[in-house]
Amino acid sequence: MFRITKEFHFSASHQLKSLPADHQCARLHGHNYVVEVELAGAELNEHGFVRDYHELSPLKRYIDESFDHRHLNDVLGHDRVTAECLAKHFYDWCKARLPETSAVRVSETPKTWAEYRP
Repeated sequence: MFRITKEFHFSASHQLKSLPADHQCARLHGHNYVVEVELAGAELNEHGFVRDYHELSPLKRYIDESFDHRHLNDVLGHDRVTAECLAKHFYDWCKARLPETSAVRVSETPKTWAEYRP
């Protein structure tokens, strides 16, 4: 199996309102997010690619226009805006457009990652 990944970055705020009031994530706060998309294929196309990285440009536009410097609770329309939920959201968005999508990872901090991989 061949695998490729590409990384995207955005900054945004969120609030996890279901947590106890004394939990730091219950307060409005922000992160510099990293989204890593993985595509996989058993075979390469006629150019020797799983997929040309340039074909992931629509994801960059989507992130820049819809997520960057936004409040994620408003963007997604709910208050469960965790890295896990973001990974699933971006996986679904990518899978609908790039069938080779095999996983999405989201980081809120340099030491933490959440991944969605069916």
